[in-house]
Amino acid sequence: MPEGIRPAGSVDFTQSFTYRFTRYQVFPMEPAVNLWPLLGVGVIIIGFVLRFNPMMVVAAAAIVTGIAASMPLTQIFTAIGTAFVKARSLPLIILLPLAVIGLLERHGLREHAQAWISRIKSATVGRLLIVYLAVRELTAAMGLTSLGGHPQMVRPLLAPMAEGAAENRFGHLPEPVRQRVLAFCAATDNVGLFFGEDIFVAFGAIALMHTFLLASHIDVEPLHIAVWGIPTAICAFLIHAVRLKRLDMWLERELGAQKPVGMPATAGAKGE
Repeated sequence: MPEGIRPAGSVDFTQSFTYRFTRYQVFPMEPAVNLWPLLGVGVIIIGFVLRFNPMMVVAAAAIVTGIAASMPLTQIFTAIGTAFVKARSLPLIILLPLAVIGLLERHGLREHAQAWISRIKSATVGRLLIVYLAVRELTAAMGLTSLGGHPQMVRPLLAPMAEGAAENRFGHLPEPVRQRVLAFCAATDNVGLFFGEDIFVAFGAIALMHTFLLASHIDVEPLHIAVWGIPTAICAFLIHAVRLKRLDMWLERELGAQKPVGMPATAGAKGE
């Protein structure tokens, strides 16, 4: 039979063996991942649930994580000390504004805010929070995220102003209603910050999305990602503004017959 010609139905045993070998080729196993260091997460959860001191909980979680990762004690304490030295200015940045705000509150900041908003007869809780939502989103879109916030803006200024606007129209607020107003104040700050900062091109989340898209072989400029955050921010503003208008309607329905409209905020306090 001429070379290179095989009879019909014949099998090339060389190709068959090569196919079976590559099909069942054994690859070396990757080293197992040590999951024991995750015990530190459990320590944090248990410590916070039991309401232990947060500093002690975090320190204990760091030590447990290091021991579970087979680190020597000297290396664990060296890592903790190095992190503390690098972040030693952080408590000053956090605590100094809180001390200033506490001093202002002690000298009547909340009372002045309530008295000022009570002079505006057309002010309602919903209108006040809609204005704050617009300002919060615009400033966050420009990268000025520190202008607002719960400790430095909501608690000392926004919440007393919202309470003053409500008391100016309805008198003394029942505790459940007051808590609902305070919750909307906090939610307004959260919505404005969350959707406003996504428009700022230097925001960390935009850099993260850009890196993720590049890893997926999708080249998109960070500016384009930020621009496409504008429709989302507008929708968030409109949706939350509708919720705030509904809050005004709910307050009118719940408390409209309780006190005459335009009653001063102090009258409710005198009647207690």
